Amino acid sequence: MDSKRLVQYCYAYANNRKGESPTILDVRKLSSVTDFFFIVTGTSAPHIRAISDEVVDQFKKDHDVRPRSIDGRLTATWVAIDYNDVIVHILTRDMRDRYDLESLWGDAPRLKPRRPRGLGKHTATLVSVRWWIRE
Repeated sequence: MDSKRLVQYCYAYANNRKGESPTILDVRKLSSVTDFFFIVTGTSAPHIRAISDEVVDQFKKDHDVRPRSIDGRLTATWVAIDYNDVIVHILTRDMRDRYDLESLWGDAPRLKPRRPRGLGKHTATLVSVRWWIRE
């Protein structure tokens, strides 16, 4: 999977768990480490864990893709998930304001967050399907 499509899936999966203020930074011309940063805000530690679990679990389930590393899950104020060509940053509002990655990488073009083609308007997860069936 190419890095642009990977970051689009990051957006879709984070959106499944209501991640706030998603931002995609294209750092291909600025960094030799990664192609894209996907930055999203969670409202609390449990919310951040839910977003990170959704991203990791859905990539594993749908694409058999596993992250190279995950950092910050214990404190869950800033979780970083490294997919080599895409690094996912899930932060509390306070941490996002404090470290201001968007300004730090201010030379990076921003891409409009969008779902990958073929994914549809909504992605159903096993959890949401089970909840719907119980109702």
